[in-house]
Amino acid sequence: MTRIVLASASPARLATLQSAGIDAIVAVSRVDEDAALAAARERFGAIEPADAVLLLAQAKVEDVAHSIADLAPDLADADDLIFLGCDSMLEIHGEIVGKPLDAADATARWRAMRGRSGVLHTGHWIIDDRLPVSDGGQGTAGTLGATSSTVVHFADLSDAEIDAYVATGEPLVVAGAFTIDGLGGAFVTAIEGDHHGVVGVSLPLLRELLGEVGVLVPDLWRH
Repeated sequence: MTRIVLASASPARLATLQSAGIDAIVAVSRVDEDAALAAARERFGAIEPADAVLLLAQAKVEDVAHSIADLAPDLADADDLIFLGCDSMLEIHGEIVGKPLDAADATARWRAMRGRSGVLHTGHWIIDDRLPVSDGGQGTAGTLGATSSTVVHFADLSDAEIDAYVATGEPLVVAGAFTIDGLGGAFVTAIEGDHHGVVGVSLPLLRELLGEVGVLVPDLWRH
């Protein structure tokens, strides 16, 4: 049976997969995101938001796939793994917004984006590390990715609501300083696109990527 290794520490991503019947194994990457983006900009020039999250998703999953023996020694000899990396950023006012630096930063961001709209980009990258077909397995050695982009409309919060939300600590640990599946859900008035992508992993897009390497989502459901 094929197993998914999630190269992310995000509880929301893991919960999304679990709610879809997929019991992923978590192995957190050690990628320095700022350094990875800086190196990419030096090499390629300006990077569009949808490409930036894809680049980071690829960097994270490659780090985990190449280091799995150190990160999870019990998986060192596994021949049934597909690795999944994800990264999310909010694009608003033409700027990229990752996780806030601190509470003051989260407050400033919310005051700037209340009553407005942004685009939440989530990059996905998979690496098929299963035993190859030539050796009797089903692996394709495929490595591919794509980005899910969803328009998010924010409520026109009062200063008191912003202060109360930031005080919970939730906005400090998520891209864009908001969640749609937690306390922040009350402050998102509408979305255009896949809400799973806003949470952190687009299930329809993941289905498409897995299909490219011959894996059906029902095959991953827990029994």
